Amino acid sequence: MSPSRSDPSILIIGGGTWGISTALTLSRRGFSRITVLDAHPFPSPISAGNDVNKIMEEGAPSPENTDEEYVWNRLHQIASKAWHEDPVFAPYYHETGIVYAACSPEGWEHVKGWTVGREGEFDLLEKKEDFRRTMPEGVLTGDFPSWQGFWKKSGAGWLFARGALMSAYKEAVRLGVKFTAGSPYGEVEALLYRNSTDSQPDVTGARTADGFEHIADWTILSAGANADVFFDFENQLRPTAWTLAHTPLTVEEYTLYKDLPVLFNAERGFFIEPDAEKHELKLCDEHPGYLNMVREHEGEEERSRPFARHEIPEESEQRIRALLQDTMPHLAERAFSFARICWDADTVDRQFLIDRHPRYKSLVVAAGGSGMGFMMMPAVGKVVADTLEGVLEPRLKEGFRWRPEQAVGRDWQSTQDRYGADGKVMDFSDVRKWTHVG
Repeated sequence: MSPSRSDPSILIIGGGTWGISTALTLSRRGFSRITVLDAHPFPSPISAGNDVNKIMEEGAPSPENTDEEYVWNRLHQIASKAWHEDPVFAPYYHETGIVYAACSPEGWEHVKGWTVGREGEFDLLEKKEDFRRTMPEGVLTGDFPSWQGFWKKSGAGWLFARGALMSAYKEAVRLGVKFTAGSPYGEVEALLYRNSTDSQPDVTGARTADGFEHIADWTILSAGANADVFFDFENQLRPTAWTLAHTPLTVEEYTLYKDLPVLFNAERGFFIEPDAEKHELKLCDEHPGYLNMVREHEGEEERSRPFARHEIPEESEQRIRALLQDTMPHLAERAFSFARICWDADTVDRQFLIDRHPRYKSLVVAAGGSGMGFMMMPAVGKVVADTLEGVLEPRLKEGFRWRPEQAVGRDWQSTQDRYGADGKVMDFSDVRKWTHVG
């Protein structure tokens, strides 16, 4: 069935960032038979997008771009337009600027690479006074030992993630999308398969924990880090976790810290201005990620499997406090008010995986956010919808293709060009102490 010639039924598995954006985009294009399934009530407490803020940087492709650069910059262009102009998304983009930094020669060379060809957009920061002047007096009181950086004053900032999720969800509901969330009715247990008349297998929908079989003309699997629980991605996905914490501010501090540029150190971590509701400052330590490697069945290869926890490893807390000691030592000992681990799925090349499956003709996969999926939320919805309709522009189609050949002999310990911690991918099985919050 060609979606461009009819109104097929569409089942979306996963009601997080990408699932909601896809549902919204398809409903705006006139598809009226869309159902979204998710195991958790909306917004899901385990969704990476259910967060106070995410980093945003704008961009656009240029004639000099390689194919890989073109794909990434084209997504930036599509997403930037939506964050500026789409009434569903625009209220949640805060264009406050961003500070990029590093504190070792190797890290500095890495960060400088982000500015190549765009040097005129950045101010060089070489000493503590340079960093301190990027924010109001009294915010950055640290000495910034060995830090070097760049300040991009416009075309970047942060997104109120939970607000954008809620906005897209409400608009999708208004347009007729059906959301079935929570266990057992929205909890998917398995995909449904059948053999078609030409003896080729196909996906026909999903079965939920209540035993109900949701049959659809098209199934879109956008379940984030849990996607390969439901389907064999042939080692293309590696569920990887990051760590975050919040520290509370006084009303006076919140007023001072409002409208700050994002500060991101490729080795230490980052922070973004406090949220307006709770006056909490979000803090993240930077590292290549945590895995949770388990062997689910005897004889099978170990795989990383997500789990939810509203605590972080003690070593993560120490890294966050080291970031504060460098930048805002007056907050370095303040207790955390919230913490959690946050999962995404890494592809081998950290490029998204969005494609019609080559074997199951009615299945579209949308996974592999690789830690960069939220800022691209509006663009991903368009890409998935274009993929479903068979109209995705060729260079994007090639970049996002189903590509298991990249995962043959995959190195699960690859840092994938990430820095911080000891420069190694970590495993939660090695964590001995967790930070207790509350």
